[in-house]
Amino acid sequence: MGMYMAQIVALVVIGYLLVKMLNDYRQGRIDWSGVISWLVIFTVFGLIALFPLKVSMEIKDLLGLGRGLDALFVVSIGLIFLLMFQLYVEIDRTKREITELTRKVAIELEEINEKLEKIEKKG
Repeated sequence: MGMYMAQIVALVVIGYLLVKMLNDYRQGRIDWSGVISWLVIFTVFGLIALFPLKVSMEIKDLLGLGRGLDALFVVSIGLIFLLMFQLYVEIDRTKREITELTRKVAIELEEINEKLEKIEKKG
């Protein structure tokens, strides 16, 4: 059985994203846990692209849905929510770090200003 053009395009896109992810890891843009997470996601999408009917039927049977396509939509929506939650956690963590850094800089700036005022009074 031959492959459909959509399967070929999906595999090419997944391959490109894998190469991009590895380059980002080498350049320090993502950490090891990010590589593992994306690798799992790309593997799932690769399996779906290679065996769409078999995977969709297995998921359909597992979830008790009527059609295989419905199963793929349910799983896709679940993965999107997982990614959104992961992004929310990262954004929240970054926000907290920025707030803490801003506080530290403000305290240090105040200390520097106080020292400058003391020096100006002496001089």
